Amino acid sequence: MLNKPFLLACAVALLPGFALAQPADKAVLMLNWYVYGEHAPFVAGALKNYYKDEGIDLEIQEGRGSGVTVQAVAAGTVTFGFADVSVMIRAATKGAPVKSVGVLVQKTPGAVIAPEGKIKSPQDLAGKTIAITPGDSVTPFWPLYLKKIGVAESSVRTVAGDAQTKLNAVVNGQADGLIGTSTEQGARLPDIINKPVTILRYADAGMTLVGFGIVVSNDTIATKGDLVKRFMRATTRAVEDAEKDPKGAVDLLLKAYPKIGLPEGQLRSLQYSQALYRADPTPGRRPFQMDPSLIAETLETLTQYGGLAQSDRGKPDDYFNGSFLP
Repeated sequence: MLNKPFLLACAVALLPGFALAQPADKAVLMLNWYVYGEHAPFVAGALKNYYKDEGIDLEIQEGRGSGVTVQAVAAGTVTFGFADVSVMIRAATKGAPVKSVGVLVQKTPGAVIAPEGKIKSPQDLAGKTIAITPGDSVTPFWPLYLKKIGVAESSVRTVAGDAQTKLNAVVNGQADGLIGTSTEQGARLPDIINKPVTILRYADAGMTLVGFGIVVSNDTIATKGDLVKRFMRATTRAVEDAEKDPKGAVDLLLKAYPKIGLPEGQLRSLQYSQALYRADPTPGRRPFQMDPSLIAETLETLTQYGGLAQSDRGKPDDYFNGSFLP
């Protein structure tokens, strides 16, 4: 004979709103690069159990460049990617089945970075030597930046090399500055040279080009939409927390990854990233929320300077789906 406690438990289980505990959905987020300050919101959100609260067992993996991250998402080896959306767009035009479900860094972090005193203003670039890495995500737009600031491309000398060679050129005085991102090289260089740096951001010259966002495969969007929605809810919560307390987020990042060190540089990285979160200054706009016209303007920039063929350009809906945002 069934006892009363058992019958009561069954009755409670049938009440509206009651749900038996479900196993968490496993998901992997691959970053665009090795962990650094810009990634603090994701790590802090995981340590605060924001993803767990949404029924997600999240693993965070370091990346090796946005192109690699986008490929991993497209192949289904990771669930989510944090990557340069312009890189994702170019991959999508070549057949990669991916979309962005939220753009966090809505202004490109591309910038000219130089030791303080070397280059005081954009117009000072004339006659200077700048280190570049051909084929990275920001160098292709160097001619557009020079056009925006009214400096002839022929008046600036460039020296090419990989990321480390480029950095060494500045440290050793072989170049006056470098082209990189304000959120990575711009945040890290002051600690390397032990002096402040000047950062001339592409965005400040009026260049319209989105930065980093969350990338998901079309299959995940079609078959696991609820997971995507829960992930974006947890991530938005984590990002908003980090905006209120950047240092607290970086402290948690360093707790999880103590070997990266440079706490001041990591904090600069996060704060420089946060300064680029919103292309639209509308008060109260939450992280990731964006006018799709920004993608349309990015497509125009990519068509003119980013190697995107006009015939492959497509429309914003081909690359961005904001319906999963809280």
